[in-house]
Formats: sequence, structure tokens, C-alpha cells
Amino acid sequence: MPKHIAIIQGHPDAQTRHFGHALADEYAKGCEDGGHEVKRIEVAQLDFPLLRTKEEFEKGQPPDSITEAQNTIAWADHLVIIYPLWHGTMPALLKAFLEQVLRPGFAFEYDESGWFPKKRLTGKSARVVVTMGMPAFIFRWFFFAHGLKTLERNILGFCGIGPVKSTLIGSIEGLTERQRDDWLDEMRGLGELGR
Repeated sequence: MPKHIAIIQGHPDAQTRHFGHALADEYAKGCEDGGHEVKRIEVAQLDFPLLRTKEEFEKGQPPDSITEAQNTIAWADHLVIIYPLWHGTMPALLKAFLEQVLRPGFAFEYDESGWFPKKRLTGKSARVVVTMGMPAFIFRWFFFAHGLKTLERNILGFCGIGPVKSTLIGSIEGLTERQRDDWLDEMRGLGELGR
């Protein structure tokens, strides 16, 4: 069954292409091979301010770039979020983007009790792709993938997005050309399947 897929490129560097960009390109090619429709959000290319108050988060008017991103996320059946691991979690710019885009009224609604907000993005799945300098098994087993789990459970899951699958690509600086090609092939295969 063809899907609508949104690729969110979370690398904060707008000037240089990184391996994460190549991963996104291959995933998108796989989507096209599989008959899926794809839209992209390049977080580093967007212009938006940081949210600094509860009132801004709950009642502020999102800038046009964020409204467009919300429209893309609303359209999508499946999200693919790609970012490099910085200080054990996502880069600050990606976190700021998620705070802007996953606002009350779009991603969830408060109920009268304030205890269990209504999830507004149910029915969507996601894949999180994280590149990192350390070996992936150390991030997962020694550091317990804390930053990734926060994104999966406390951000995406809080809004109803699930299941959330992850792909961890470690020792990124030391990958051989063959290993890089293998990862690109894997991303293309996942894109073709819409997973």
C-alpha cells in the first residue's frame, strides 16, 4: 500500500552536506521505487525562533515555515527523522523545531483534568535514524540510548506517533566506503518498503 512519507533532515548545518543527507536521498529514492509519495523538511533551511515561554508554546502563532512543516506532518502516514548524535541526544536546532511544530492544538490537546492530553497524531508511524561517532552498541547498551528513548516515548509517543523504529549508525568517521554503501542500500530498501 503506497504511503505518504515525510523525511525530516535534522542536521543543523545548512552549508555542508553530511552522510545523513545521503541517507535521506537514498531513502527518498527507495520511496519512489516503492510507489510512495515523499516530502522533505530540511530543518537547517527553516527560519523560526526559539520558544521561550509557556504562553508562546500554547498560544503563540507559529511562523509560516512551521505551519508548512505541520501541514507536511499532517499529510504524512510515516515520518523519517534523521540527525547526528550531539551530546547524547539530538542537536538543539532539531529540538527547537520539534517544540515549535508539535504544539498543542496540532500534535495534542489538553483535556480538562490536565493529566492525559489527547494525542492528535495517532495513525502515523516513524523511523529515527541517528548517526554517531561512538559505536552504536555503546550508545544503546552503555548509555541506554537515553536521548533516542526521550524522542521516541516523550515526544513522538506523547503525540500518538507509533510504532517508532530506530536505525543507529555508529563509528561514522571510521566507516569504509563499502560500509557506507551498505548503509545507503539499507536506507533505500527501507524507503521502498515505507518503513
